[in-house]
Amino acid sequence: MRQVIAIPLEEGRLCQHFGHCQQFAIIEAENGTIQNETLVTPPPHEPGLLPAWLSERDVTVVIAAGIGQKAIRLFEQQQIRVHVGAEYKSPRELVSNYFQQSLVTGINACDH
Repeated sequence: MRQVIAIPLEEGRLCQHFGHCQQFAIIEAENGTIQNETLVTPPPHEPGLLPAWLSERDVTVVIAAGIGQKAIRLFEQQQIRVHVGAEYKSPRELVSNYFQQSLVTGINACDH
C-alpha cells in the first residue's frame, strides 16, 4: 500500500507548530518501506491553506507536534489522517516509528 507522509520541519526535526514550519519532509512509502524523501518549502502561512496544498502533493498522513483543530478538520475533509503530539525527532525516525506501530503521540501542543 502506497502512503505519502508529511512532516513539518524546523532545522531538520519535527516543528513544534505545524503552520509555522520552515519545510515539510514529504516521504513516499510502499508497504512500509521508504521509497523517496523530498524537502519542500511551504507557501506563506495562511489559515486553512496547508491541508489543500499537501493534498495536492498526494499526502495521506501527517505527523505533527502541535496543530490547530481547524486544520485537523480540514485534513479530515481531504481524507488525510493526522497524528498529533509526536516527539521531536527526524522525519525518518518518525516514519520508521509509524510503520513499526511505535509512534509516540500525546497532547496536541497547539490550543487554538
